[in-house]
Amino acid sequence: MRTARIVHQGRALTVEVDRGGLLRAGGATYDPAAAIFLPPVEPRTVYGLALNYADHAAELELARPDDPAIFIKARSSLIGHRGHVVYPAGAEYCHYEAELAVVIGRPARRVPAREALGYIRGYTVANDFTCRDFVKNIFRPPVKAKGFDTFGPLGPYLVTADEIGDPGGLRVSTRVNGELRQEGTTRDLIYSVPDIIEYFSAFLTLEPGDVILTGTPKGISHVYPGDEMLCAVEGVGELANRVVGEEGVTA
Repeated sequence: MRTARIVHQGRALTVEVDRGGLLRAGGATYDPAAAIFLPPVEPRTVYGLALNYADHAAELELARPDDPAIFIKARSSLIGHRGHVVYPAGAEYCHYEAELAVVIGRPARRVPAREALGYIRGYTVANDFTCRDFVKNIFRPPVKAKGFDTFGPLGPYLVTADEIGDPGGLRVSTRVNGELRQEGTTRDLIYSVPDIIEYFSAFLTLEPGDVILTGTPKGISHVYPGDEMLCAVEGVGELANRVVGEEGVTA
């Protein structure tokens, strides 16, 4: 099953996505082309992994981590499908990061990897947008670099775990203005989805609705105000967001 959260007549509404892509709830049908999308879940916490693809670590000239390199992404950064990512004034290098996002389905504490998939509610697509101006030793973990308001596009749908099955071989890609810039597969994750859940749950309780961003493959590149980003995960969906300049944006 696929669900989405949209704004309708000023209130948030959870809708089901039918086979034709139409949004349905309570007997009503909504056109996805006209919908205002919210992030498909409201997580308590968003966890992230940096450098979880060896090829991405190599393109940044960084060593493959001996342990998961983890951070927390600000909930206030989250926006939905077709929301605008605001490029900070004066920033020199900001980029997309297409990722498979895991949504936890039930409390998970000390879960072994072999049982981890049973704790997953579903999956969505994330763009872990990052401003490398703030990825420096004194700013690690990269909370500021990844934590600006609007730096967390998520969506468009929550796809239940039964639709995906094994998440270990999904194609991940990004197009900018229609040009393919990033492509990889979750088969190449250094720490697989079950490994990640085992790691986190060894020291904290993952709660229902929590989101884990699993990392991005090689292929990051600079984007600018006016660019259209399309992050995709095979079988999960395509997440579109436009970059806009900070000038003229009101709170």
